[in-house]
Amino acid sequence: MELTKLNGDEPMVFVIVGRVWEEEEGGPDDAITVNIVLSAADDDSAVRRALEALAGEGYAEAELDQIGTLDGEPDDPAFEEAYQDALDGNVAVITFRD
Repeated sequence: MELTKLNGDEPMVFVIVGRVWEEEEGGPDDAITVNIVLSAADDDSAVRRALEALAGEGYAEAELDQIGTLDGEPDDPAFEEAYQDALDGNVAVITFRD
């Protein structure tokens, strides 16, 4: 996969924030908050890759709330590995469970 690069340096790395459910009929209390970090050519490609990754992880439903790009490596250590995975062409799904 060829990655689009900003300023010829780093690929475009997106972060998508949303919620997923393990069951199709899950209610609001069953939602799992996710952050998805991945590289893609544009917003549409990023959303498509994110949804494919979530389906591959076995999630039945997803609601994606926000999308943005990262300008560089995150300061938060929790996201450093996910950022590197994205640079390597992988999709990192970070879940936040209660």
